[in-house]
Amino acid sequence: MSRVEMIGGIAVRDRGGDAPPVLCLHGIGSSGAGFDALGRLLAGRLRVIAWDAPGYAASADPRTAPGMDGYADAVADVMDGLGIRRASVLGTSWGGVIATRFALRHPGRLDALVLADSTRGSGTTPEKAAAMRARAAELAERGAAGFARARAPRLLSPGAPPADVTRVAEAMAAAIRLPGYGHAAESMAATDHGDAFAAVTAPTLVLVGEHDAVCPPAESRLIAGAVPGARYAEIPGAGHLAHQERPEAFAAAVRDFLVPRSEPEENPS
Repeated sequence: MSRVEMIGGIAVRDRGGDAPPVLCLHGIGSSGAGFDALGRLLAGRLRVIAWDAPGYAASADPRTAPGMDGYADAVADVMDGLGIRRASVLGTSWGGVIATRFALRHPGRLDALVLADSTRGSGTTPEKAAAMRARAAELAERGAAGFARARAPRLLSPGAPPADVTRVAEAMAAAIRLPGYGHAAESMAATDHGDAFAAVTAPTLVLVGEHDAVCPPAESRLIAGAVPGARYAEIPGAGHLAHQERPEAFAAAVRDFLVPRSEPEENPS
């Protein structure tokens, strides 16, 4: 079971233990609870830690918009609060953009990087930036439940059961609110990491759901090609929320990438 503690106003789910830590950063419509299945599947091999980003779910609202730099620095603050000097960082979607910025700003604190169903940011074109900025007004108009119901079907694969779509919508509605969602959207609209990936020095795995319609595999292939030495893999049968829709396959890919790197080699006889 994960315990939840507050670190500087940020709610953190931590399964504890002595296994190597991996800090998980959720997407713009989610929360740390979305990593519960991953934590169970990796228990004993990795210490899965997941935050509710500032302004999400149980975390406090930030006093000002953090911006992408502020979110990345908040990750470092959480690590400080947990007494962790170095960790692997796994980010999904918006969380992957934060993880990328963390890798650029705090390279000495990063063991490995996993970017899942992620993106360069929404600042790659004026149209994408404007669409992202418009989301806050849509959330204010529809309310969390209506906003979540409209977005949830695109987050899973085309054949996902209606009950799963409903579950995703309910989880999103419980996680998002203003101003936190608006701050997150603005950070995405202001970001284009296209030219920055070459500066990432950590070992990197790029994962994406086969049927991701939000951040398609083409985007992940672009990222994998830009990060030096990055490994690329697709999760069969999964949409944008690959870590929730196909948790076993997702966990296996993460375990195969991170565990050999973090477990010491046996002493030669």
